[in-house]
Amino acid sequence: MPELPEVETVVRSLEQHLAGLTVTSVNLIKPEVIRSPKPEEFIELLLGKTFLKKMGRRGKYILLNLSENLTLVVHLRMTGRLIYCDAEAPLEKHTHVIFLLDNGKHLRFADVRRFGRLQLVPTTEVMELPGIKELGPEPLEPEFTREFIKKEIRRHRTRIKPLLLDQSFIAGLGNIYADEALFRAKVHPERLASELTSREAAALHKAIVEVITEGIEHRGTSFRDYVDGEGRAGSFQNHLKVYNRENHPCTQCGRPISRIKVAGRSSYYCSACQKAK
Repeated sequence: MPELPEVETVVRSLEQHLAGLTVTSVNLIKPEVIRSPKPEEFIELLLGKTFLKKMGRRGKYILLNLSENLTLVVHLRMTGRLIYCDAEAPLEKHTHVIFLLDNGKHLRFADVRRFGRLQLVPTTEVMELPGIKELGPEPLEPEFTREFIKKEIRRHRTRIKPLLLDQSFIAGLGNIYADEALFRAKVHPERLASELTSREAAALHKAIVEVITEGIEHRGTSFRDYVDGEGRAGSFQNHLKVYNRENHPCTQCGRPISRIKVAGRSSYYCSACQKAK
C-alpha cells in the first residue's frame, strides 16, 4: 500500500499539472469505486469544476481541491494509481475512472484490486470525514515531537510495530517505513511500546522523521504497483536497509536480516542490531 512518501509524491506530481484545469467530462467505467455521492451526482458535480493550485494530503488520503468548495478525496489502498497523461496513452486494463480535462489531457484512476475509493465532498467538511478525522499527527508536522512520542508510547502496552501502523497514533506510516525506522532506532518490532526508554523513544522519533523525509526525497518506494502522478516509479527501494531484505546481510553488522510476523504483518529486522529485550 502506498504510504506517506508515495502519496505525498503523487500529490506533488499532480499539483504541477492539474492547477487551473477544468473537468469537461467523466467516464465512470466502474461506479463501485465511488464512495460518495451517488455516481450520477458525482459526475454532475465534477463537470465544469477547476482544480485549484494548492492540492493536499492527510495521512494516506489525496486531497484534490476544486472550485466551488469541493474536494476530490482519493485513497489508493493497495494498488490504486492516479495518473495525468495524454488522451492517446494506452489505457491500463484496470482503469476505472477517466477525467477529461479542458487541455485535452486525462486524469485516470486505475486499481488492479479495486480497493481504492474516490469521494467528492465539500472542502470545509474534509477533515471531519470518517477515516480522516481519527488520524494522528503527521510525522513532518510541528506537533510530532520527541515529547509526543515519549509521552504517548508510555500509554500503550502493545508491541511497537503495530502501534506505528495505527493511523490514529501516527498518520501515514505503513509497513515499509515502520520497519526502516525501527531498524535505525535499533528497536525490535516486538518490544512493548510502554517499555521503551526515553533514549529509545527519542531515537525512534528521529528515525521516523528521517526515513519519511528521505522517502519523499527519493519519490517513494516502488516494488510492483506504485507510480507517481506522471506514471514514474520511485527509487527509495534502492536505499532500504531491512524491508524485503530477508537473508541479506545487515548493512551495520553483516548478520542476515530476519523476517517475522507481527500482528499478521511481515516485519523485517536485524536480530543483532535490534535486540528483543
